[in-house]
Amino acid sequence: MIDNLIHAALIMTTPVLLAAIGGLINRIGGIVNIGLDSSMLVGALVAVILAAGNGSWAVALAGAGLAGAVMGLLMSLTITRLDANEIIVGLGFNIVAAGLVRFFLKSAYDTSGTLSLPDVTRLPRWDIPVVQDIPVLGAILSGHDVLTWAAWLMVPATVWFLRRTRPGLRLRAAGAGPRAARALGLDPLFTRDMSTVFAGLMSGLAGAYLSIGVVGVFNEGITAGRGFIALAAFYFGRNRPVLTAIGALLFGFFDAFQIRLQGRGVPAELVQMLPYAMVVVILTFIAISARRARGARS
Repeated sequence: MIDNLIHAALIMTTPVLLAAIGGLINRIGGIVNIGLDSSMLVGALVAVILAAGNGSWAVALAGAGLAGAVMGLLMSLTITRLDANEIIVGLGFNIVAAGLVRFFLKSAYDTSGTLSLPDVTRLPRWDIPVVQDIPVLGAILSGHDVLTWAAWLMVPATVWFLRRTRPGLRLRAAGAGPRAARALGLDPLFTRDMSTVFAGLMSGLAGAYLSIGVVGVFNEGITAGRGFIALAAFYFGRNRPVLTAIGALLFGFFDAFQIRLQGRGVPAELVQMLPYAMVVVILTFIAISARRARGARS
């Protein structure tokens, strides 16, 4: 029971963590990306189409990442070059992406809602001999795919990037003080564009995980608001990759737990709210704690 719950929690964590790491980099660069969900949705669709077309999950991942990156670039150019409000642009991209996907499904495949293609190549999952038979440890380390491993490896990689590399320092400078960065000869707008492209790429991969890593089909509601949960995760982490990963893992655990509850006869309409309700509770608790901390210092 506990092994199945742990394994399912890690599966549910993967797409949120991928998008949250991208959103964290984007936020440090100076843009709060509300449009993560749009890149996830487009990435999920592209991944299914490519995985069915040539049978290569690697090509599907590359296409999904590229599609998400393009969405990110378009969004960033609208914000950085046209001075549009980042919140409005992000929400607008979410709406536009949903509408374009619905139109594409109807015009290209004469279907609506769900796209099920034959012979979709799923992401392979790797079992580790000996380890897979060890309780708890086997559930944590074995039976996962390349994106799950990549998502968790991105956590220490992001810490290293932000603290130890010149591009990481430039990213932080562009987000914290664009005028000062410009005075030092840096291009904060280009840096912000690249951070948004990265966020789009990671969100595209997150969408690909949902479609060819979990279910093998595409549905218009496949993201289920996970782009916004990723947004909550990096706000929970306060620009810290490790805490962001913990926030994503909390959502993954409650998401897996609500699936188990549905199997025990609890009304689905109630338990499906559990992961999202817990996100609201946790963020509220963090806000109250931060306010008390500020009050104690003043």
